[in-house]
Parts: sequence; C-alpha cells; structure tokens
Amino acid sequence: MTHSLFFEKTGLDKARTQSIVDEALKGADDGELYLEYSQSEAFVFDDNRLKTASYNIEQGFGLRAVCGESTGYAHASELSEDALKRAASAVQAVKSGRGGVLAAGPSRTNVKLYPDDNPLDALPFEAKSKLLADINEYARSKDSRVRQVSASLTGEWSAIEIVRPGGEIVRDIRPLVRLNVSVTAGEGDRQESGSYGAGGREAYARYVSPDAWRSYVDEALRQAIVNLKAEPAPAGDMEVVLGSGWTGVLLHEAVGHGLEGDFNRKRTSAFAGRLGERVAAPGVTVIDDGTLAGRRGSLSVDDEGTPTSRTVLIEDGVLKGYMQDRLNARLMGVPVTGNGRRENFACQPMPRMTNTFMLAGTHQPEEIIRSVKDGVYAVNFSGGQVDITSGKFVFNCTEAYRIKNGKIGAPLKNAALIGDGPTVLTRVSMIGDDFALDPGIGVCGKSGQGVPVGVGQPTIKVDRLTVGGASA
Repeated sequence: MTHSLFFEKTGLDKARTQSIVDEALKGADDGELYLEYSQSEAFVFDDNRLKTASYNIEQGFGLRAVCGESTGYAHASELSEDALKRAASAVQAVKSGRGGVLAAGPSRTNVKLYPDDNPLDALPFEAKSKLLADINEYARSKDSRVRQVSASLTGEWSAIEIVRPGGEIVRDIRPLVRLNVSVTAGEGDRQESGSYGAGGREAYARYVSPDAWRSYVDEALRQAIVNLKAEPAPAGDMEVVLGSGWTGVLLHEAVGHGLEGDFNRKRTSAFAGRLGERVAAPGVTVIDDGTLAGRRGSLSVDDEGTPTSRTVLIEDGVLKGYMQDRLNARLMGVPVTGNGRRENFACQPMPRMTNTFMLAGTHQPEEIIRSVKDGVYAVNFSGGQVDITSGKFVFNCTEAYRIKNGKIGAPLKNAALIGDGPTVLTRVSMIGDDFALDPGIGVCGKSGQGVPVGVGQPTIKVDRLTVGGASA
C-alpha cells in the first residue's frame, strides 16, 4: 500500500504529521499514531426476503502516549492536521513531570499475509443477494420440516498505518469475510435450530461457491434435525469428550484469557506467577499463532506494528509463556509476542488472542469414545460465561450426545458444561489425532472490544467435568 490513502487522499501532510507524532511522544516510554480506513458490508436474508443490506465506510486515528503504567489516548474520525494537534495536546498530559526514553520500535520481520485487493469489489450486489436467496430456497427444498431459514453474508476490508517517532511507518491490509446459515426445523409443536458458518481473511469466492454454501446448509439442517430428537441432558460429574475444531472455544475462554499478559502482570489470573510449573496434564500443548495465512485471527502485524508470531503458551502440560502487547511486555521484562490488538482506531490496544489451539495427540477419536463408560460427547457450543480470575466457566452445548458403555447414544438437549479452566486441563486423559481449526466464525470480547479470532483442538477426553442438565 502506498502513502496515498492516508496522506494524499486525506490532505494530511506526511512531514507535518510525523512532526506532530515526534513532539507528542517526546519523553514518553512508548506510543504511536494509528491510522485506519475500513469498508464493510452486511446482508441478511430472513423470512424469504432480503431483510437488510448495509454498507459503511469508517476512517480515523488514535494517538497514544505511554508513561510507566499510564496511557494517554485520544482519537477522532476526522483525519486532519487540526484534529491531530488537538489529540497531541491531550495525550501529553500523561507525561507530566516525566521524561522517559522511547522504547525501540517493533521489528520488521513480518510476512505480508494479504494482498491489497479489496474483496468487497469482487462480487456485485446482485450476486450477493441472489446467493442468499439460493441458500434459502435450497434449505427449504431439502426437508419438509424446515420452518425458518436465515442467511447472512458480511465483508470487511481495512487498511492501517502505524506511525512512530523518527519516521517509521508500518502498514497492513486486512480483508475479512463470513457466510452464516441458520435453519429452524419443526415437528408438531416442537422446533429446534441448527447453524453453521465459515469465514476468513480472503475474498468471497471460496465461500460463495455452490459446493461450499450447500455444505453449510446441509450441516445447519443436520444439527436442527438432530436436536428435534434430543432428550433432556443428565446432570452431575461425569466423563466428557469434547469434539475437534470449534469446541476449542472452551479452551479460548476458560484458559486463553487467563494467559494474556495484562491479567498476569496484575496477578488477577489463575495462571499468574506459575511460569515453569505444571498447569495441565502431560501431552497438553497450547499455542497462539497469528501467522496462519487466511485464518480469522491472523494478521501481518498486530495493532502496535509488532509482527505476529507463534507463541507456545503451554508445552506438554508446563506453562511456558503469556501473550504480550508492548506495554505489558515492557513492564514484565519479557519479549513482546505480537498480541497487541484493538477493535478499531477509537480503542486502545491490549493483549488479545489471535488463533489459539491445542495440538493433536495420538489417540483415534473412536478409541476415545470407546473408553467412556458413562458420559457426554459435546460437539458444538453456543455462548458461555467465564470468570478470568478463577477460570470458572459455564458453556452451553448446541449439539451433544450421551455416551454409554463406549457407544454414542441419544442426542441431548440443554446440556451445559461447568468447571474451571486450570482444573479441566489437569483432567485431560486422552488427546485425539484429529486436530482441526474452527471454520472461521470466532469473535472475542474483552473490556468492551470485539476482535476476530480463531480456535481449535483435537477430540479430547476430560475425566471429570460437571454437566448441568435435567437430572443425574
């Protein structure tokens, strides 16, 4: 990407902008000017019609000055020299009485993951509308029990530049698309739903091909039909098998957040101060990797300009490290890992996950199922709640089955998994060889900010986990 987007097209003068940044951050420990331009669109087909179609353009900047643990931050949607000067005046208050030495800038070792092409331009409006109508028609034709179909298509293209003192500029291009299908099926007075979606940092082409979207519809319908037959879930402590792929969202929420640098620097995480200790069963290795091209959580650089990386968090059950942004890495005296992320220019960066997953083991999934005498097989999750300090969680299953004497039995309704992340990791007794990443649908929330992420894991067996349901 050239300078034209943020300097020629906005009227900003590069030299004067650099001078404002240099002056604003003189005497600070760290900071940057974050420039962002984004285009986004969303289409929703519901009740047999295109219900909404929206298109949005946003641009703006965030200027940050960091001194010690304190941060001065100002942002505006107006890309002008006057706005920058007002922001510079505001953030300098954090330097009152201080005179630090500015930290060195990020390394320039990143690999450019995405081309400059805007994927939103590759498919005309009529084609996007027809795609969703075709999904609706196909789903309704598959089964007479289909009562409702909802399909959505979203796309985003963002360009960012990070300007640091001394003339250093880091750039990144970030495409992001997603297609989602939800199907409600009914028999008599009973109705159940299923959903499936996929996405990634690329153009629309792969997701809008008939082979792809029909498979999404088939999967959503399959889940809905399965749930029509579901029985009330049992309750109590029992063996639980977690399926591969999207179930890694439990790992993300119950364990991943507890491995972010800020919670550990402030010692509010259950993992604080435990580097080098065994925190999980042997064989459990957890990775955060923002370098996987095309994945939802992957970036060429994070939102501070640091190249993303492959960070080993837990290795063979032993805690090896945390995910770090620049501020927390500096205060903890450890290397930055490229995990400084923000929702947009109006938000400050903080340590966040990218693609977080558990590596595969050696057991076949069928072998894991056969080992369970009486338990639950959890295949898909919806929402959950997690307390970062304790790691305690509650997750609701959208697809789960009873396991009896090593065989998968009836589907279960209203099953919930209850526990805490640190304890669950120590109870993992079998790890499958079927590692999979999720299809590209994750959004992570923290301190009011949402960012796209990826999760993944193989099939795993937890020897004891509390299942919330109807009866023991």
